Amino acid sequence: MNPVIVAIDFSNTSLHALEYAILMANKMKSDIHLVWVDKVNPQESVYPDTSNENRNEAKKRFDEFVAQYSKKLNKGISMDYKLKKGKIYREIDNAARSLDAELIVTGAHGISGYEEYWIGSNAYKIVTYASSPVITVRHDFPMRKNIERILVPIDGSQETLQKIPFVVKLALLFKSEVHLVITHNSHLKSIQRIAEKVAQSALGYLQKHEIKVVEDTIISNDLTKAVLNYAASVNADLIAIMTEQETPVNILLGPQAQQLINQSPVPVLSVHPQEKFSLV
Repeated sequence: MNPVIVAIDFSNTSLHALEYAILMANKMKSDIHLVWVDKVNPQESVYPDTSNENRNEAKKRFDEFVAQYSKKLNKGISMDYKLKKGKIYREIDNAARSLDAELIVTGAHGISGYEEYWIGSNAYKIVTYASSPVITVRHDFPMRKNIERILVPIDGSQETLQKIPFVVKLALLFKSEVHLVITHNSHLKSIQRIAEKVAQSALGYLQKHEIKVVEDTIISNDLTKAVLNYAASVNADLIAIMTEQETPVNILLGPQAQQLINQSPVPVLSVHPQEKFSLV
């Protein structure tokens, strides 16, 4: 399998994300590549250039991490690291592209936590900029040994189907149950039928791969809150969503997706829509 990229800034949040990535890598039989980015630009700073000291310190700490965390990897799986410099979200994606990464894992501090590092402030940019699927993990998420239930919200867009193949891949690896939930913020039957038709395509693909599926429907004016409440009610281990990129320049996350990532106590898998896609 292709490698798993982990964004590391030495905060507790990023180390918690590494623990989660190890769970994924062991199941996926993927190597792990840790990526640290020096975001300091000496030309834009009034302080002395300490970039060499930063990189030397980062290298020392990475050598320690690799020795410590490699012990948790299954036989045949390796861990290494890369030191980058530049825009954090761009360098994470560059590393993922160059290694043809299967997945990116990054920490997310959520609405109630904050750490004096770059993970929290850049998590959303990593999610929206990355071409690979991204899983964001909160620092306070209790680590689990398996992904037993995956919540997959479905709306009326064709783009929502693009997360299904990766969900199937994870569900097969972890023997997960998939909760396919049609989401509506309108009571109009004509609009609801559009989402129901899309959901049937997703259901057919899941059943084709013999995934255990639970179907349900949510109607709410606050879909973020409703989805999170549903996730709690079924004890979901992962929520799979699509990101929405408003403009290529701003790299902004769609409001619903951003709220869900920010507020979700469980990890969120975000898949970026591609121009050409077919659910076959």
